[in-house]
Amino acid sequence: MTLGHRLREAFTPKASIGKVPTVLLGVAAFVLILAVWSLLSYGGFVDPLFLPSPAKTWASAVTMFSGGFVVDIWATVYRVMGGFIIAAVIGVPLGVLVGAYAPVSAFLSPLFSFLRYMPASAFIPLFIFWIGLDEKEKMAIIILGSLPQIVLMVANNIASVDRSLIEASYTLGTTRASVLWKIIFHKTLPDIVDTLRIVLGWAWTYVIVAELVGASSGIGYTILQAQRTVLVGKIFVGILTLGIIGLIVDNVLVWASKALFPWREE
Repeated sequence: MTLGHRLREAFTPKASIGKVPTVLLGVAAFVLILAVWSLLSYGGFVDPLFLPSPAKTWASAVTMFSGGFVVDIWATVYRVMGGFIIAAVIGVPLGVLVGAYAPVSAFLSPLFSFLRYMPASAFIPLFIFWIGLDEKEKMAIIILGSLPQIVLMVANNIASVDRSLIEASYTLGTTRASVLWKIIFHKTLPDIVDTLRIVLGWAWTYVIVAELVGASSGIGYTILQAQRTVLVGKIFVGILTLGIIGLIVDNVLVWASKALFPWREE
């Protein structure tokens, strides 16, 4: 098979290219970004004050991690996962009910659609007044930002189940409760896991905004302090740390989804 034929096959919609090419292309994307970064910084195209070189960024990372940056990372992870788990525990059952039952949908969908378009960051001043500056306030921001998204996206997952599958279940004598939990919910469970994976990525943006106001720890707090002292290298380290954590968590969830739902790949 010639190279041209392989490329045509690879760019066929929904075609598979195999695990090894997938990994190599993913690594190549990061290598390209590093190469452009190195060219701009080492080549003198951008002032080092605004774009530190990879070597200076690495030196900043070594200094930060030896100085207790790990504590800030764990503070942020705790806030994100704590708030997100609470939002998921509440949001998934609500989303199932909204997607399955028309009266619940008519009652709750407009409310959560209304909340979805309200920036969670706008509530920070109110939550500081109502809750204070402790961990509860930051988790509340994450819950407020994540919950409407989870409810509406899970409801959409539930509503997308083929009606013929439901009718066939009734024909076989399945009860309404069994249809909901044994047919609809289990059919959409892989999609719900994907929904949670997507919303978890958004939750990271909410916690960073929350940490920029009234926090004394966390990655967002570290980035803000670095901005005040014009230590751009530390800002880069904070941003890159967020990306690395997100990439690790995302890949773990993808692996878990494949392990829990192997039939989906088939």
